[in-house]
Amino acid sequence: MLKRGILIALLFASALVGRGAEDLDALLKQGLTAEVRLDPRAALVFFRQADAAKPDDPFILQKIAQQLSDSTSVAPLPAKEERRRLVGEALTYAQRAAALAPKNALNVLSVAICYGKLALDSGTRAKIENSRLVKRHAEEALALDAASDWAHHILARWHLEVASLGFADRIALKVVYGGLPSATVAEAIAHFQRAAELAPKQPSHHIELAFALLAASRKADARREFQAGLDLPDSMVVDAEAKERARAALAKLK
Repeated sequence: MLKRGILIALLFASALVGRGAEDLDALLKQGLTAEVRLDPRAALVFFRQADAAKPDDPFILQKIAQQLSDSTSVAPLPAKEERRRLVGEALTYAQRAAALAPKNALNVLSVAICYGKLALDSGTRAKIENSRLVKRHAEEALALDAASDWAHHILARWHLEVASLGFADRIALKVVYGGLPSATVAEAIAHFQRAAELAPKQPSHHIELAFALLAASRKADARREFQAGLDLPDSMVVDAEAKERARAALAKLK
């Protein structure tokens, strides 16, 4: 009787494990479906449930970080303090994912993206430190995966933003905060071009490349890339906002 009871218990436990795996798969599929639908807030609910079912999984942790970060870019847009809270939480999850799977380029890049978003709402000193961390983690992600289009994209944006600082700002940064690493518009263009080559159907790569081309006074090339981005369907949450800026820039070029 004892052996039979143990056997029944083992069979029951196996059934629960199997059902648990099925439930986890269902949660992940629902989360990924919501992500493709560009609904990060809905995706976040499913990925949080998946995290509860399977804690400390780097894939799930990165997905939570991504949804928290993307939630700051969809309507209704959160207020500044809520945005900072969401990005701060996203950074915590991204860092956990990177610590568990440090050779995964996407995990490392997620850390860079979070630091970049934190920089937007930071004071000067924190903005500079976060900017340095964006560059460091984006370069690390690119070293792990040379074919990462978003690693190229993030590095390109870093170069463009730093290179676009005025002379007075550069001097002030150098005197007060020690400055930032050198950056050029040409380097930004090169990284954006590589991103667009690797993922030609990603609208934001073309649109941000167009802004870099404008910074280099290449208006005809910029116009072409703006239109290329606008002609593509949205595939990421950031695409809608990028397209708004592209339409405004194109209107001024006409």
